Amino acid sequence: MPLLEFEIMFVEILVLYLIGHSPAILLLIIGFALKKSKPKAAKVLFIIAGIYFVIGAGVCGSFF
Repeated sequence: MPLLEFEIMFVEILVLYLIGHSPAILLLIIGFALKKSKPKAAKVLFIIAGIYFVIGAGVCGSFF
């Protein structure tokens, strides 16, 4: 029974992590889509996504 509780808790933590980092993942996808047509805009999106990942990992990591 404790193993089942751990699996449920792991899934909940994973879902919260993905919700917290979904804007950064979305920015990365948009950046890769714009990479050929607008390289400067893509570079800005990559930088913003990187900063969001670093800040999000610090804030989300402190909660867990």
